[in-house]
Amino acid sequence: MVSSALPSKRKSRPENRGSAERPAQLLAWYDRHRRRLPWRAPAGQRSDPYRVWLSEIMLQQTTVKAVGPYFEKFLARWPDVSALGSAELDDVLRMWAGLGYYSRARNLHACAVTVLREHGGVFPDTEQGLRALPGIGPYTAAAIASIAFDRLTMPVDGNIERVVSRLFAVEEALPQAKPQIQALAATLLGPSRAGDSAQALMDLGATICTPKKPACALCPLSEDCTARERGDQETFPRKAAKKTGTLRRGAAFVVTRGDELLVRSRPAKGLLGGMTEVPGSEWLAGQDDADALAQAPELAGVKRWHRRLGVVTHVFTHFPLELVVYTARVPARTRAPDGMRWVPIATLDGEALPNVMRKVVAHGLGD
Repeated sequence: MVSSALPSKRKSRPENRGSAERPAQLLAWYDRHRRRLPWRAPAGQRSDPYRVWLSEIMLQQTTVKAVGPYFEKFLARWPDVSALGSAELDDVLRMWAGLGYYSRARNLHACAVTVLREHGGVFPDTEQGLRALPGIGPYTAAAIASIAFDRLTMPVDGNIERVVSRLFAVEEALPQAKPQIQALAATLLGPSRAGDSAQALMDLGATICTPKKPACALCPLSEDCTARERGDQETFPRKAAKKTGTLRRGAAFVVTRGDELLVRSRPAKGLLGGMTEVPGSEWLAGQDDADALAQAPELAGVKRWHRRLGVVTHVFTHFPLELVVYTARVPARTRAPDGMRWVPIATLDGEALPNVMRKVVAHGLGD
């Protein structure tokens, strides 16, 4: 007997439908909605490797909004990698001040020097060649290779992790899920325009597939998204609980000589390496105020340190910090201790002061 039942119209699972069309859908959406960014080449034009590299280093752990002005300043001062490679590290650190994660600035300069001296001012055009440069890890190498040289590779940043984890409902938590997400992201590459595919996913994550309240109705992949079908989009990507570092405490000493401030440079290696700071104690867990105050700089004319009310707080990647601020004024001809120097307060904006030190100075000099 022949059945008269109609064929089932039940939808197939998202991972089994539309996979061949996804790259084309992404690119079609990108061609209509691509963001205009200062480091991004106009449609149809080849990207400048220097701009791509500079923006990718700046964008690590930092927002597009915060990076924009810094990118423009760097480009105006050092328009190509040869110019940056010929610059002094201190100048680069000063220009970087306020952007945070200062090891990036040191690596940026080291990379520019290497490209200039060992590659004639021309970036390698492969992931392997790029990985050999200072400060360029797997993601950055893939991003430059893809966007600047159209190599068939998919860089995976936070935006792409979010899009892919939702599209495929990746249940494993980050960071363990990274290899799986990387492999799934690669399926979204078409046979050409690799850089545009990567930037399409980045833009999709930044503007549509946002961490909270994603605009699924506007997404070109919405009909093919497992998380949207289940209704639990905002729960992806899964993330392991963050470990909070132990609180460290210390003291900072804001010393003025008329309209000058006493500063020093931090050691070249380590946290905030090479940056400018006011003298201070070590930053230690469990350190009490008396121990921190005992590490004050020795200065003629300072009989008593004045403690400012309150503390300066700052959060680094691996630990939170609290600093007690002490102030003192010294006579006009007081010499700076070894390893320290006097700088005009009016020119502090030109110093390589990290954000935590800007907070300290503002607290110490405030009324």
